[in-house]
Amino acid sequence: MTISTDTVIVTVMETYRYQELARFITALVDGGTLIPGARAPSLREISRGRNVSIATALQAYRLLEDRGILLARAQSGFYVAQRPPPRQAPSTSRPPARASEVSVSNVIVKLLEHASDPDLVPLGCAVPSADLLCAGRLDRLLARAAREKGAAYNTYTSPQGDMRLRRQIARRALRWGPAISPADLVVTVGCTEALVLALRAAARPGDTIAIESPTYFGLLNALEALELKAFELPTDATEGVDLNALQRVLATRRIAACLFASSFNNPLGCTMSEAKKLAVLDLLARHDVPLIEDDIYGDIYFGSKRPRPFMALDPRGNTIYCSSFSKTVAPGYRIGWVVAGRHLPRVLDAKAAFTLCGSVLPQAAFAEFLGSGAYDHHLRRIRRIFADNIERMTHAIDKYFPSGTRVSRPSGGFVLWIEFPPAVKTRELFKKALDQGICFAPGEVFSASGRFANCLRISCGHLWNAKIERGVARLGALAAEALAKSGK
Repeated sequence: MTISTDTVIVTVMETYRYQELARFITALVDGGTLIPGARAPSLREISRGRNVSIATALQAYRLLEDRGILLARAQSGFYVAQRPPPRQAPSTSRPPARASEVSVSNVIVKLLEHASDPDLVPLGCAVPSADLLCAGRLDRLLARAAREKGAAYNTYTSPQGDMRLRRQIARRALRWGPAISPADLVVTVGCTEALVLALRAAARPGDTIAIESPTYFGLLNALEALELKAFELPTDATEGVDLNALQRVLATRRIAACLFASSFNNPLGCTMSEAKKLAVLDLLARHDVPLIEDDIYGDIYFGSKRPRPFMALDPRGNTIYCSSFSKTVAPGYRIGWVVAGRHLPRVLDAKAAFTLCGSVLPQAAFAEFLGSGAYDHHLRRIRRIFADNIERMTHAIDKYFPSGTRVSRPSGGFVLWIEFPPAVKTRELFKKALDQGICFAPGEVFSASGRFANCLRISCGHLWNAKIERGVARLGALAAEALAKSGK
């Protein structure tokens, strides 16, 4: 059977339209235009008003029914469901006002072993499902490059990486920031190496790095490996780091660098406003402290506009920018990059010492991929999917998790941060969940000081299905059992 390209395009467009229609109806409900108990527009009415087919309208309404937003009544139509009040956001963190030695590597290695187990419900590892990514196209480009120029690519590249790839990355950066020359870029082995090189350039063993709390455990692992201390800053689940706390620590302690997420912090999902980013940059400039920023989730935004990273707002050039394509295209290709500004010579020295250069063939394939324009089309698709996954997961948490549970409300990325009542200890919950075939990331691995014992991170990087919903329901039941046993 042959399926025409036109048929595929129509199918994809219909898929996007029902999701867009579902978001439109959800906005009407959230905004109070459609109140609980009110009848939703009929399928015929909404199809005419939004210029979609009846089938697309029905698909959107069924999706909203699954999410608990609409309720179908026989012979009557769809009505706005009575929903519980939204969960509160997680509490602002309160880490100790001191630097901590970092010791998380043993716990992280064990967690990653479980998180990569395909038999477990995939809530643990913040890696998108291979089904959602476009590694197949990359593989074909890589195979063609190997076939046509295999001998030429079977060599070392410069430590900075393939020039064509750097040029393509620099062109993309023009959309959200100042002009970057390919000469400013260093291609790295994922964002992890970019961050390690940045830390190596900005700090020495024994120095202290100011970080968000909670923060991605991979950053803590890097700090431990480089023998750096962590000063955890109070961080709000919506607005990011506490500016007053940052001001105090800069005024009273020697901080070698700050390491913050540009947007959609992992695990909180918070994003600072531009005004707050400018205030952070001003504070750091006054104390001559460089900022290392992790923008790995920047392209996965759910709004109409990509948040601008710190680098785009920093006229002084004291920001070291790190990112990669691991969360959006192909984690296995390990293509990341760093823009180091005045720190470039030290970054290049460290790159040459650690890995000399990256693999040439994957870089060549990525350069072709970016040059084809396929990345933007792919991003539009996965943004819709991740936004839908976040909504479905949030609804499932509302439905299955015990009273008193708090959940983050990110506007990008694909992870959620869950805060249980203090009596629920997620390390103990983790062991019981593994026995039930469920994996998640316990909260303690996101802190250098062992905080967040009653928290966990859930990944929403896989297409929603019945297995995931059953896993979330079972995890909620386990949390409720732990809460009941505590008597609180």
